[in-house]
Amino acid sequence: MNSIDIERIYSNDYADFLVSFCSDVSVLEQYETGSVNIINYFYAVAHLPVSIMTENVISRMGYASIPSLFGLVSQTSLEVSGIPAIRNNPNLNLRGRGVLIGFVDTGIDYTNPVFQYNDKTTRISSIWDQTIITENNQEHVPYGTEYTREQINEALQADDPFGVVPSRDEIGHGTMIAGIAAGNEDIENGFSGVAPEAELVIVKLKPAKPYLKEFFRVPEDAIAYQETDLIYGIQYLMDYAALRDQPIVMCIAVNTAQYAHDGRGSTSNWLSFHSTRPRLGILIPVGNEGIARRHFGGFITEETNHKTVELNVGPNESGFSLELWGTVPNTFYIDITSPSGEYIPIIDLRFDETREISFIFEPTTIFVDSQLVESQSGDQLILLRFTKPTQGRWKFNVYSKGIIPINFNMWLPMDNFIGPDTYFINSDPNITLLSLSCAITPISVTAYNTANNSLYINSGRGYTRVNIVKPEIAAPGVDLLSPSLNHGFVSVTGTSAAAAHAAGAAALMFEWGIVKGNYPEMSTEDLKVFMIRGAKREADLVYPNYEWGYGRLDVFNIFRALTV
Repeated sequence: MNSIDIERIYSNDYADFLVSFCSDVSVLEQYETGSVNIINYFYAVAHLPVSIMTENVISRMGYASIPSLFGLVSQTSLEVSGIPAIRNNPNLNLRGRGVLIGFVDTGIDYTNPVFQYNDKTTRISSIWDQTIITENNQEHVPYGTEYTREQINEALQADDPFGVVPSRDEIGHGTMIAGIAAGNEDIENGFSGVAPEAELVIVKLKPAKPYLKEFFRVPEDAIAYQETDLIYGIQYLMDYAALRDQPIVMCIAVNTAQYAHDGRGSTSNWLSFHSTRPRLGILIPVGNEGIARRHFGGFITEETNHKTVELNVGPNESGFSLELWGTVPNTFYIDITSPSGEYIPIIDLRFDETREISFIFEPTTIFVDSQLVESQSGDQLILLRFTKPTQGRWKFNVYSKGIIPINFNMWLPMDNFIGPDTYFINSDPNITLLSLSCAITPISVTAYNTANNSLYINSGRGYTRVNIVKPEIAAPGVDLLSPSLNHGFVSVTGTSAAAAHAAGAAALMFEWGIVKGNYPEMSTEDLKVFMIRGAKREADLVYPNYEWGYGRLDVFNIFRALTV
């Protein structure tokens, strides 16, 4: 990649567009005004002058071309998952040897002893830091800086490690999930990662560009990442594992509430495609949106002709986006009533169109985008982007023509992208999975409390919008011990922690199956089947279900199931 392309990747004067081209390079010829960088066989990124990013860009270029914004999913588990039993069994003795675990997140504190061998050398095989711009050409990464095991070991021997390898995890989320999945045993503090002898491969995501946060009305100070950088990061993990000829488990603990929640978004489709590959495992947390009241599920009957949706907008809300997804073959329309009672009649948007809505008695402006046939899902999308929304109760009537009864779903942004006091009055706690966890083939993980075997109350709930069973498995995710940025330990809770725990368990399965030759072609799909077969289930519940999927993770029970 030349210096001009790299400059545009970081420059706020250039907008990034995700291009699905499937190796047909003629598709890329339309982006002559900028530059194009190919990620893989499926996707490329076009860097165009940011002036093209007008309010009607979706109607001109399509919703799927705008990178979604991803946020962090979450800011005595070993025993219940059967981990000590398979460590202590001499015929198994699984600790993750020979397996890579990859993370695309906030980076890692590589100086933490939980990521080092007894001789003080690193267990981290590689770090790709997208945030560090280098003047030297990088062989394996398109931008940013890659640090090898040798460079990390050199840093660990130095008086100033960060003077040698300046990559840091300023937030701690990446360090947390890596530690839960694969941190060393620390007997004194009662800590151990699930796969303490696995090697780690780390991608630190660069922050999203300001123009994209502004377009989707995400707060300026929110921690957010671009879908394009995420895809680059995941591709790096797969390429690195192939170069090393090692199996890899990927824990993707950033997610988004954007898109159709049906597993058919750009990144979701791509991950599902790769989940059939041998020697690759993909695990994704469902998110913590279960009781946040940011989902509305509605039905329109012949008698009612419409469905009323009420939305409470909290104080100090500078802006936000709202997505309505309707099902084929129906077409959908809305009207709007503001808190002051000002009425906007039915907005009948046909095909791809953007309309600006202003109010006389409100300072609010709403841009309404319609994609009658959204390119990835095939369903209709109505996207509303609010600027200066008036505090109070907003009302939308949703109308439709088509096959009765008609259902639709609406989602607000995920936590930290919107204020806690903006929510649907009559919300639906189901289909509150974040979008990436709706990907059909990867393993979606929810969280539970090992103290009483209760579901973590904030966990997102299934199924997907098109009724695919998600999540598949529940893993410990409440009050897990995790390494902190001060080299101590803290208690953490959330579905990110649960997914990290399950990723460590997947690494143990890969060691048994691939490294030891018992199941050399094991894939994500195979992992999923094994986890489902070995899951613990309660006698008074029907499985699968919206909350637990197929039950609680139990790795030792997987091996017992194999012998039955």
